[in-house]
Amino acid sequence: MGPATDAESVVPLVMVVDDDDDIRDILYYGITHAGCACLTADSGESALKLLEAEPVEVVISDIQMVGMTGLELCRQIKEHYEADVIIITGLVNNFAYEEIIADGASDFIEKPIRLAEIVARLKRVLNERKVRGQLKATAKELRNNVVRFRNAMEGFVQAISLTVEMRDPYTAGHQNRVADLASAMGRKMGLSEDRIYGLKMASVIHDLGKITIPGEILCKPGRLSEPEYAMIKTHVQSGYEILSKIDFPWTLAEIVLQHHERIDGSGYPNGLSGEQILLEARILAVADVFETIGSHRPYRPSLGIKKAMSELTENSGRLYDPDVVEACLWLVAETGFAFKDASGEPAVVNTQMQSL
Repeated sequence: MGPATDAESVVPLVMVVDDDDDIRDILYYGITHAGCACLTADSGESALKLLEAEPVEVVISDIQMVGMTGLELCRQIKEHYEADVIIITGLVNNFAYEEIIADGASDFIEKPIRLAEIVARLKRVLNERKVRGQLKATAKELRNNVVRFRNAMEGFVQAISLTVEMRDPYTAGHQNRVADLASAMGRKMGLSEDRIYGLKMASVIHDLGKITIPGEILCKPGRLSEPEYAMIKTHVQSGYEILSKIDFPWTLAEIVLQHHERIDGSGYPNGLSGEQILLEARILAVADVFETIGSHRPYRPSLGIKKAMSELTENSGRLYDPDVVEACLWLVAETGFAFKDASGEPAVVNTQMQSL
């Protein structure tokens, strides 16, 4: 067996609080012989002063003492310190076990005390503290790993978004602006933070499939021909096929695939309708349309925010989910929602990639 680690070699510090000198001496003897360090205090007030200066892990306290009672001390400890508390008392009939535990005690021992029992209870409480500490450390490590994973995921998704934007410098910011609006709408509609995060990731790369479309079609001034329009429409399937090969913890591929579906079934690629369409895709659809109408395109100038709001209002319940439209219009009308650029300032929307 190898040498003990620092964590394993630290001697637990226990405090005994009792106004009976004999009880303190007996407990001090038993606790130190059990391998723990021990402090003693003759009152709750003096115990609190020691707790301010010493890293006490477990306090063993009588209930009935001059001045502060053991239960009052227990409540103070649980409010301000990390120590566990074991209560001992000879007044069994005056206190319910449930009441003592409810006040924060980890255990309750009746007098007359039996030293072997107290040592056994103390070791159990110390072992539980050790397990809790290990669980806390594991939970902290998991949280750190989640943060690192999300940071890496965001970096990866942003890299994908930049790949799309590099096809045409005029596309810069479109997907991120749509993501900002979609996230705000999702929060307004009461989605969980995890779903909002997934919605934002999908929104940032919703036009990923356009990397398969020739640049001259994406930036073509004037109207598209039927074959060109049919080619543009393939971008959702292309995006889906790329993303479906990655095991994301959110349905990014499906959201991207469905963001041009419409409530009445007139959208593409699969003619889904109503609740067949993922809620996140319905939110993304409205955010995308709103940003697109307010943006310049190679084939037309910006139509303005009023036109965007009119489009959503007139087609609410037919093309777009009415609850989603309501959330979008509320954000714009009531909160003054504005798209931001990378600096956090309101952005002039000048996207020119066709987002049909």
